[in-house]
This record gives sequence, C-alpha cells and structure tokens, in this order.
Amino acid sequence: MAPRFRVLAGATPETMTPITSKVNTNEAHRIVSELFEGEVVVNIKGFTDSEGQVKDSDYFSREDRQGITWSLQVRGRFLKSYSADDILFGNTFDRPLKLPWGSGAALKFMNYMDPTLTHDLSSSTKPWALSPLVSTMPHLAHARIPSGSPHERDFLKPDSDFSGPKIHDVLPPFPPSQSLVDDTSQIHLALSDMGSPRGSSSSASSSTSSVSSTLSVAHSFTSAVSSSSKKSKGSSGRASKIKDAVNGLHTGRKRKKVSRPGLDLETASQRRSYFSSAEHRQAIHFGPKDVITTDFCYGFLEFSPTLSLRLPGGISFDLMRYWDRQPVRFVCCERKETAVEGEDPWGALFWCVAIEVGDEEEGPEVEQ
Repeated sequence: MAPRFRVLAGATPETMTPITSKVNTNEAHRIVSELFEGEVVVNIKGFTDSEGQVKDSDYFSREDRQGITWSLQVRGRFLKSYSADDILFGNTFDRPLKLPWGSGAALKFMNYMDPTLTHDLSSSTKPWALSPLVSTMPHLAHARIPSGSPHERDFLKPDSDFSGPKIHDVLPPFPPSQSLVDDTSQIHLALSDMGSPRGSSSSASSSTSSVSSTLSVAHSFTSAVSSSSKKSKGSSGRASKIKDAVNGLHTGRKRKKVSRPGLDLETASQRRSYFSSAEHRQAIHFGPKDVITTDFCYGFLEFSPTLSLRLPGGISFDLMRYWDRQPVRFVCCERKETAVEGEDPWGALFWCVAIEVGDEEEGPEVEQ
C-alpha cells in the first residue's frame, strides 16, 4: 500500500497549517507575513492522503508536464527589497539525515541539475540544501506592478497596514489553467543600477503566459483605481473596480506590442545560466512591486507505490527505508550573511511547504 502523507504550508514551520485536502485540487493556499504575501498550490502524482484517499490532478496530463511527478507553484511578492542573490530556495531539516549508501551519486546529480546549489546535508545538527531562487527554479515568471497609480503607495503597504485590494484580488486566478512559461521580459526593471542591461531589446507580447496576463492586469489595476477614486473613497469600491478589470482580461482583446530594453532571457535555460553568476543576481532587487510566479516541478521523486528517488542511469533509492519521519521541508528564505553557532544556518523565512508521513490513527485534519 502506498504511504500516506500530510502536507502543510505557511510562513514559518511554527505557523504552518495542514493543506492536505487542497493537494491536487488547484485550490491555492494564502501565505501572508511581514516579509511575504502570496499563494501556493501543491500537486503530487498518485498522492495518498492521511485518510488513505488517492487523489490526482489534471496538471500531470498536460503535454508540457509529461514525466513530472510533483509540483510546488507559488505566486507572490516580497514586502521588502531583497537582492536576488539573497533569496534562496531549497530544503532544511531539524535533525541529522540518515543518508543511504550511494547518496554521493544523488548529490552529484543535484549539482548537475543546479550548479548554484550549496549544501551541508551531512550536518550533525541541521542539514540543508539551498540555491538562489532565480537560478534554481525550472519555471519562473516576473512582472512589475506599474507606477503612476494614485493609490500605488497604499497598495504597496504591508498587508497588516492596508485594508484595500491585495495581490490575490488584483491578479488573475491562481494557478492559471495553462502551465507556467518562463517570462522575464520585465526583470530588467528590477535592476538596482538602471544602466545598460545586457542585450538590446525585447517585446512584451500579447502571449497567453501567466505573466503577460499579470502585466495586463497590472495596467488594468492602474486605470481601475484611477477611475474608482473619482467615484468612491472606500477600499471596497476600488476592489470592485479592479475585479471588473480582471474579468475583462478574458475577452481575448489584443494588445499592442511594446518594445522595451531587456536582458533577452527568452528561455528557462538562458535565465538559469545568466543568473548562475552571483554578480548578475546581486544586480537584481525584488520588492513589493515585483510579482514572481514559480513552478518547482520534477520527476525524480515518486510518491506511489512507495516514496522513491529515481536518477538517470537506473539508480534508485527506496526512501521509506531511510526516512526517519521528519518532515521534508521546502523553504524560501533569506541568505544568512554570517553563520552563528547555535543558530539556524539560513536567514529569515518567506514561506515553506512540508511533506510528512501521515499517521493512520489520526482523524481528519483541521485546516485553517
């Protein structure tokens, strides 16, 4: 029988809540803290929840996701400005790992997949494996919320300080009906030095990718807020106008192409190669005006009929033999400048998702 799992998500391990019932449903879970605001969606092929129910998702039947067995999709924004070199993604653990014989091959495979990966998985305290988010994500899209709105300053305030429209009110539904496609045509707007970016120019086309839609929504947001400010002073009126603008995006209306200077990173491979340079990452700063959408999806982990790791060349590991039941935690966190003995080797957390073995004797979980 396939192992049963529980999935949790939140801003920190201490504030995570169960989202098992949302796995493979395309229902997003909101995460809001002082540092990050966003949504997460989890898909796991052949997922068996803690009650023994097997669920699957249409995500895995898409032509461009064949061979994929799991996916963590996140859309959100950082509420403070961070260098792209200081925003990391990966795994952290609370106690030492029981690494199987041959794990060196797995580590070599990981470094092949992501040359920017750094880790200390043999740590006697808290193992970890982290990479810069902008260079490790297999799929990433970026969009800049445009300047000029009379209520832009209010919109960019932290969630706790503003009762008006939030990112999930303004942007199209998440996740999108189509798979995320790399789109970094506006990432040059996040350059800390707005000098001459590499490359000549790029076009912001009317494609169906999620970020192109995001840009359209952002412009609609500007005009909607401007219009609503003349008719209503309340935040609820502004939100209503914004939602109307969002709904208008699905009319199929074509938009003019606008030529803008960019980094000419047309594919995920080009993006990952370009941002393998620490210098390039340090030149980019993401803040409240930058909407980032990612899809961390691969096929080397299988969750059914057992939890296993399968590598090229026929190498495989039955992970249930070595798993000591501590949660497998995926985190997005800040790089720690200097290590301090007795403290976590990583910095502040933006969001995290954990997968753990479900206990058969547990009753239905309570989600918040």
